[in-house]
Amino acid sequence: MSGNAAPFFYKQPFRYLRWASHHKPAYFYSIIVGLMGPVFIIVAPPVRKYLGDGPRPKIPLTYPIPKGPRPRPTGFDDE
Repeated sequence: MSGNAAPFFYKQPFRYLRWASHHKPAYFYSIIVGLMGPVFIIVAPPVRKYLGDGPRPKIPLTYPIPKGPRPRPTGFDDE
């Protein structure tokens, strides 16, 4: 095998990963980051619970209506 040829993945996987990280870093690291996503789905919830992240308040679906009569706006000179 010549010095410039890329090593084969199935014969020498670690050597190939080292070669790819040097010669094709955008592809290599984008694959690494992409593979971390499913791992975080499994790992993140227990870690968040351990660090004290509790239940979150629910998002309101309507605007709260104030109780009592509504004040009339004054002082706009349009009457």
